[in-house]
Amino acid sequence: MATSLSQVYRDTHHHPKHIIPLDFDTVHELPDSHAWIQTDDFSCAYQICMNELPTIIPVIDLQAPNVVELMGNACQRWGMFQVTNHDISSSLVDDVVEHARRLFALPAERKLKALRSPSGATGYGVARISPFFSKLMWHEGFTIMGLPMSMLNSFGHHYEDFCDVMDNYQKKMKSLAYKILLLLLKSLGVDEEDQQLLCSSSASLYLSESALQLNSYPTCPNPNRAVGLAPHTDSLLLTILHQNDINGLQIFQEGIGWTPVPPVPGALIVNIGDLMHIISNARFPTVCHRVVPNETRHRFSIACFYGPPADSVVAPLSKLQIPRFRPVTVKEYISLKSKHLEEALHLLRI
Repeated sequence: MATSLSQVYRDTHHHPKHIIPLDFDTVHELPDSHAWIQTDDFSCAYQICMNELPTIIPVIDLQAPNVVELMGNACQRWGMFQVTNHDISSSLVDDVVEHARRLFALPAERKLKALRSPSGATGYGVARISPFFSKLMWHEGFTIMGLPMSMLNSFGHHYEDFCDVMDNYQKKMKSLAYKILLLLLKSLGVDEEDQQLLCSSSASLYLSESALQLNSYPTCPNPNRAVGLAPHTDSLLLTILHQNDINGLQIFQEGIGWTPVPPVPGALIVNIGDLMHIISNARFPTVCHRVVPNETRHRFSIACFYGPPADSVVAPLSKLQIPRFRPVTVKEYISLKSKHLEEALHLLRI
């Protein structure tokens, strides 16, 4: 029987103290548990953000005749790009954000009824990377992987609408991610034989799995000492992000440091994950990113993580010169990442 993505994450245990988010509505000063130490790098990052120095991530029209070339160049340079003409209606995106807003506005005791268990994959909780850091993040999230309706009964009469909207959005995102993946593989010179290194066939690529992550970054009384989401890379193939027209996302650039990625109205951000980094034989970098909180604006974002079936073997494409990584199954890599975070990729290097 095939292993599901949600089962893989259920098998990845987290310490219970990292599961329950802060009740942000009751906090008026930054608690010590969320106050990060100000290193030179930490202070510098916020100065860059305060100066609003933009990072010009390429914006690509999916209908452009040279879309394959544009995507390939963007991924090699940035590991990230933004897409327009993506056929995801603004009304659907607005519905998702509104339902996320309603969910996170619920009293803490109601949100905790949908709390993700220490060995769970779906539900309310903190970021999965929290156990790697001594301080907690100014963030609460809700993960959707095969969401059971029963978990949402406590959310009131909107829960069925919530499930319908999220299911529709996830299907649209999965279709978009599949389209983008095929374009990226084409930019790498992929053929049917190469596709089999990712899955058994092009058709099974479409059977790849996805997870939806709703993120809430409440207004913060002291954002200069808080972190919304700590530095990390994403584990799977691709992440498609809607950041709701509010600044907060930053990427790390060698020789420059942390710089903000301003929202582009109507565009969705696509960033390369670790598994795509492996498939591209490190031609496409997996971008390190983080989120900083805001003192006056509550920020919401919606991320869709897309990857091959959990039992699939991922390896560098055969035509991309000497392989730099050993083959690995998706579930093995997720297990490595849960134990070693940023060191996981290094453990696969040949």
